[in-house]
Amino acid sequence: MTAISITPHHRTRLRMTVRGRRVLAAAAALPAAACVAVAVISGGSALASRDDAGDAASFSTVVVSAGESLWAIAERVAPESDPRDVVDDIARLNALDGVVVSAGQELAIPARYDTAP
Repeated sequence: MTAISITPHHRTRLRMTVRGRRVLAAAAALPAAACVAVAVISGGSALASRDDAGDAASFSTVVVSAGESLWAIAERVAPESDPRDVVDDIARLNALDGVVVSAGQELAIPARYDTAP
């Protein structure tokens, strides 16, 4: 009689290809990326928006005339104050990117510079 010998089959470790590692890394990073995206999108609500107007008593408005600059407006509404400070306050209150204004534009003036009774 002949004896049949069976050799045990050794299991090998799982070997991942470069593509498999990339897929696994992307799958692991997806929840983190989703959390960051949600935080970025919802984090904007903490910032002041241009839609929310301040109290009507906290500022008055002026309309820019043709050829008028922000400096001229500052000198007109607050002749006793330093025009640089007034220009800066008006630019901040109106969320202006610079100091360029155009004719017909309506600007909010801080109440402390309002000379009207």
